[in-house]
Amino acid sequence: MNEKLQPIVGANAGRSRSHNRQVVLGHIKTTGPMGRAQIARASGLSTQAVSNIIADLLDDGFLREDGRLSAGRGLPAVQYALNPGGAHAFGVEIRPDAIFAALLDLEGKTLFARREPLEKPDPAWVRDHVVALRDAALAETGVRAERLLGAGLVLPGPFGQTGLADAGSELPGWHQLDAASWFAQGLDLAVYVENDANATAMAERVSGAAQELETYAFLYFGAGLGLGLVSQGRLIRGAFGNAGEIGHIPVPGPDGPVALEQLVSRLSAQRHLKRHGITAGSIADLDRHFQDQCPELFDWLARARAPLGYALTTIENLFDPQAIILGGAMPEAILDDLIENAALSGQSVSNRPDRQTPRLLRGASGRMTAALGAAALVINQSFTPQIAAA
Repeated sequence: MNEKLQPIVGANAGRSRSHNRQVVLGHIKTTGPMGRAQIARASGLSTQAVSNIIADLLDDGFLREDGRLSAGRGLPAVQYALNPGGAHAFGVEIRPDAIFAALLDLEGKTLFARREPLEKPDPAWVRDHVVALRDAALAETGVRAERLLGAGLVLPGPFGQTGLADAGSELPGWHQLDAASWFAQGLDLAVYVENDANATAMAERVSGAAQELETYAFLYFGAGLGLGLVSQGRLIRGAFGNAGEIGHIPVPGPDGPVALEQLVSRLSAQRHLKRHGITAGSIADLDRHFQDQCPELFDWLARARAPLGYALTTIENLFDPQAIILGGAMPEAILDDLIENAALSGQSVSNRPDRQTPRLLRGASGRMTAALGAAALVINQSFTPQIAAA
């Protein structure tokens, strides 16, 4: 077997207009400027159907004409490309101590990014501040409100009451809140709610390391460790939105089985350094210690390699991804070290001679990654068909 994927196809009858629009946009996003006939061949739609869809997308501002391409006899074919300013998405991450907000254009470019302290976790207070951040983003960028596709909202996971120890909501009083409806009322937008790993996995698909991938895993370094799983361009959420809680799986530890994120996470690195009297309260602190070649930090990295390799092999054999991407709230240099020195097992379905991508890739990092991912969730809705073609 190789990594060849099934093409995303449209349907000429009996399918929704939304599905076929997403098919066309998805092909242009992946391939770049395309002509009508090329889109028709790639999607399986008739040329007339493609012409009608392109006309709609031009009217809506999603596409723009991008010159002509000569392909033999006849008039050169008009090429169509994404119009970055034709639509935008708002993204918000709510943490126990802060609110992060971002505004992206249709190509995933960041136009606005801001952090504000979360003074109290009261839902009404938070919603008012999210609305104010949305208004500030529009005012500073000049984007019109009607050009917003929707809002993505990242909340601490797991969602709901679960059997995971110390894994309840970090936002007291939010367990019973229908967050999507609550924020949709305030923002007057469609709202998509996800955890940080899922949101950031979608950001990689829109404008990061997964732009050429359809099926991949994103290992997200927050305070703990999360996993976003994307299959054929769609998130795997699980029955209650909690698929990918990999930080809580048991792995071999020095004194017996222990939760993975106790050995491999930003919090575990900070705790290891604190035991040696070293302060590392921020991503910048960790990066500085790495650049200074702090022995205690490199000791943590060495200890993290075996359990990380165990987890990576588990992901590969259960999910069979094209690649696993590492990213999140961790310095790039540390992510690169983990990737370069990961103890990858040969006993994996991903250990194949015909690979077209590395088994491990580095994705985006930094404190804004989840908020950017929240906005990317909205953009991805435009590119990924949500129903299967017959």
